[in-house]
Amino acid sequence: MLEWLFDAQKLKKLGVLGMNARNYKLISKVNKRRLYPLVDDKVQTKELAIKAGIATTQKIGLIEYQHQVKSFKKIIQQAPEFVIKPAHGSGGKGVLVIKSWHDDLFMTASGKKLTYADVYQHISNILSGLYSLGGRYDVALIEEMVHFSNVFEQYSYQGVPDVRMIVYKGYPIMAMTRLATSQSGGRANLHQGAVGVGLDIKTGHTLNAVMYNLPIAIHPDTKADLKTLKVPLWKEHLLIASKAYEMTGLGYLGADIVLDEQKGPMLLELNARPGLAIQIANSNGLIKSIKTVDKFYPQNLNPEQRVDFLLNIDNKKTKSILDD
Repeated sequence: MLEWLFDAQKLKKLGVLGMNARNYKLISKVNKRRLYPLVDDKVQTKELAIKAGIATTQKIGLIEYQHQVKSFKKIIQQAPEFVIKPAHGSGGKGVLVIKSWHDDLFMTASGKKLTYADVYQHISNILSGLYSLGGRYDVALIEEMVHFSNVFEQYSYQGVPDVRMIVYKGYPIMAMTRLATSQSGGRANLHQGAVGVGLDIKTGHTLNAVMYNLPIAIHPDTKADLKTLKVPLWKEHLLIASKAYEMTGLGYLGADIVLDEQKGPMLLELNARPGLAIQIANSNGLIKSIKTVDKFYPQNLNPEQRVDFLLNIDNKKTKSILDD
């Protein structure tokens, strides 16, 4: 059980990072504010990823102004399926996944039918800032849809599962996969009812799983045993997350990665202020991992070298030294 969530001494012992400590003692020191737009704007993030040689979803088009919305169907005429998202959105808000369409009828990934007027209104809402950070005017990004690997088929309900990694000074230090449920509406968003599965940072194996911050062992919809989950191509996931450090210059960030059936691991988006629920999914805190990097991990390595170092370091030995 997660009684430790309500016990201050256990929180301290587990090294749980709180919101204030994250904002004022960590992010303010290692993340320069001028770099935030690189990850707050999904269009910039995508362009940077391509330049850095990081696999990412392909852009189909952009709608920046209200008068352009009427040209929406011209943009998607060669795209049988696509995703519409706000360039400055967060928490999965405003993301619309269209699995198929014909004439003025659109089918979402969850099986809901939308009219052209519905999609038109959704894009208009994005432009008005309904889903964006701070309610600012936004841009509608239209990109290719990910076909998630069938390795996740039994673990996720309808939506595309993703892997969230916390990266500190270029080293992935904690990971979880977020699995969609019927309650989350097919979205991999923990606050909306998705399942969070903590993953061993060296192997991609399940450590722990939660839903609405409570322990869970079986997926509520698919009935899959979550303890058997293992993310394939794990080293490739780690490498994408590690490369995000040089790509953005941010010392602390969240990297969201999806596993496409044909293209393998792909960067979905980055976050300069990643949430802290990943600690609940792992039943462990971030502070010790951060201290471990500061004390033992070299800072003159490239992404490939950092990942190799991470995979080969003796964590038990470093933990023992820190505990002393």
